[in-house]
Amino acid sequence: MVRVTAAALIGIAGGAAVGGGLWLTLNGAFAAVEGNARERKALDVRSLLTDRRRALRAVGVLGAAAAAWAVTGWPVAALLAAAAAWWLPDLLGPDREHHERLERIEAVAAWTEQVRDLMSAASGLQSAITATAPIAPASIREHVVRLAERIRTDHPHKTLTEFAEAVDTPTADLVAAALSNAATRHAADLGALLSGLAEATREQAAMLVRVAATRARVHTAMRIITATTLALAVLLLVFNPTYLAPYDGALGQLVLAGIGALWALALTWLARLSRTDLGPRVLRAEPHAQVST
Repeated sequence: MVRVTAAALIGIAGGAAVGGGLWLTLNGAFAAVEGNARERKALDVRSLLTDRRRALRAVGVLGAAAAAWAVTGWPVAALLAAAAAWWLPDLLGPDREHHERLERIEAVAAWTEQVRDLMSAASGLQSAITATAPIAPASIREHVVRLAERIRTDHPHKTLTEFAEAVDTPTADLVAAALSNAATRHAADLGALLSGLAEATREQAAMLVRVAATRARVHTAMRIITATTLALAVLLLVFNPTYLAPYDGALGQLVLAGIGALWALALTWLARLSRTDLGPRVLRAEPHAQVST
């Protein structure tokens, strides 16, 4: 039978203290490494921050599993609590992927207009791309800088394809294809083509904003359903533990695992409903051919 005893509360408090100490330690360690990365300019800060989030989330996973085990004594509850601590922040939190993708799409439109304006001022393609490197929008600036460095010595089609692959939006594929065609065939109407692509890219960004606003209700429903279910489970654990007594046995644990799997499936399905598909990519980076001797 589930009982919130004094020993369980002490275990929760101890686990929280240990988890908090680990969190502070990892936070300080990653902050120091991040500071060194700024000085050296050699580390990939994005991957560093990703590793930092994963490490701190791992601490939260261990704390949630320990708390669930201390309160219920159920191994399945510990596993479900760990899974919830790992995935629920992404499922119920802000859609960072959507915001980053929207920023990249708008950045591609702005950068396309910069290249168009510089090429209309009698600058060549390579000179125009190089000139946009320090003034490109922040979300794609590192990719533009890499493109400007490599297009001087490598084939334009290859470097532009790799640029589109790094930006990872269909509109970047279209812009890269247009610039690659201009570099090899000297297209006379490139300015009009780039203007049309920039306008289409901005329309796509506006469409994503409208779609995100309509699908925000699905995201809100996910938060309400999850919060209500978790609150009900906590209230039952505290005020009516005998109601959950059937889950103490092996069969009860099996049923609880099935319930958790159904919840995971439902949340995953709702999360997919709230996402937007931009369509297939036009360009893909070609694998390097092996030269046989």
